[in-house]
Amino acid sequence: MSGRSASVFQDGKDPGALRTIGEVARGLGIRPHVLRYWEEQFPMLRPLTRAGGRRYYRAEDVALVSEIDRLLHREGYTIRGARQALGGKARGARPVPGPLASDPAPVSNDELARAEDVLSALRVLYGRLEAVRDGLAGALAEAEAV
Repeated sequence: MSGRSASVFQDGKDPGALRTIGEVARGLGIRPHVLRYWEEQFPMLRPLTRAGGRRYYRAEDVALVSEIDRLLHREGYTIRGARQALGGKARGARPVPGPLASDPAPVSNDELARAEDVLSALRVLYGRLEAVRDGLAGALAEAEAV
């Protein structure tokens, strides 16, 4: 992680803690809508998303945002040029160190098992919601018939 992104968060959280889009925006001085736009433009920037689309940035995501900001705002790259530089495709581009240019960290067996448990629970919930929907549709049909 770059020195800039490590030093901007003085919130008492562990440096590797997940951070919300608001925390990242305040810490790096980048507006949240810009971060969301960058997620569309830079395929390697993929923060975790939770229910309702809430974003959680990992330390490597914060470092990547800091690198994108440096390329665009201090070195004058276009979005396309910055994307190529981060992908190592631009002629003369310096390679991006560490996890920025690599694939995401592998998922552990425990994380995979938890994800499968959550998926299973969601399938059960979906079935229950369908039953409620069908029951409400039947009740509405009966009410309209009266």
